[in-house]
Amino acid sequence: MKKICLLLTFVFVMLLGVSALADMDVKELTVQFVPTNTETADATTAEFSAYMTELMGIPVKMTVATSYNAIVEAMESGTVDVGIMPPATYAQAREMGVAKAILSTTLNDYDENEQLMPGVPVGSFKAEVLVRADSGITGYEGLAGKTIAYLGASSASGYIYPVAEMKMAGIDTDSCTWVNITSIPSAILAVINGQVDACFVFEGARFVFSSAVLDDLYSLLSVAKLSDGDIPNDAIAVNTRLSDNDAQSVKEAFLKMASDEKGLEIMGAWNHSGYIEANEADYDTIAQYIELATE
Repeated sequence: MKKICLLLTFVFVMLLGVSALADMDVKELTVQFVPTNTETADATTAEFSAYMTELMGIPVKMTVATSYNAIVEAMESGTVDVGIMPPATYAQAREMGVAKAILSTTLNDYDENEQLMPGVPVGSFKAEVLVRADSGITGYEGLAGKTIAYLGASSASGYIYPVAEMKMAGIDTDSCTWVNITSIPSAILAVINGQVDACFVFEGARFVFSSAVLDDLYSLLSVAKLSDGDIPNDAIAVNTRLSDNDAQSVKEAFLKMASDEKGLEIMGAWNHSGYIEANEADYDTIAQYIELATE
């Protein structure tokens, strides 16, 4: 039922997106995003900038955040107007009063074999613990005393959710050796090469990065654990300094992009399948996980 409702909402917002965009108060717009793969981060920035410039009628520039914290700092300083923000990063920016979500992204779901199901959008995902297929590690309990690659303390799936749930399970996380690897392909390779015992990624990482790393990730790696908690997808957030008129224009532009073939192609590079109305309550639970993971 949840997936059906999301699909209907997706169709509804696509229809809304065909309306004409309002005149902008600002003369140019800066958009920033946090890439899941820093090694190919620049691939769509020029395409997005050109597409949105034509669509909105003002210069639009996309930049790539160098870290999860960098995009929050950019929103705070006013150098970024719109952020495509990972959930925990948005929760932090919201707490600081510098960002407001206007939309949430939808992603295509995965089946029980972690194969993509096109046309089945979902508004949340799981954190995933990847280990070597021959490791014998199953569940969080098997991670005690192990060497683990994480994506940064501000990453919901790459640190916050699995660490918080390890603590919920009574596991001494101080017994683990933690290695910060900010590139998911590099973290996956570190597991395959035996440099680390496990890495924290997002559900579906083996599918997304199978060609970027190795074609046989499914045989080399297994999922030791999916997070119990659901993580809301990325937020499309505007700087709170932006006027309501401009925020609405940005919202309409993203919805229009989701109804256009070229726009869908650009979105696909970020694994976005569409955009739905943001529900702030979805991001509230992240604060609880952050507190537990960092205590």
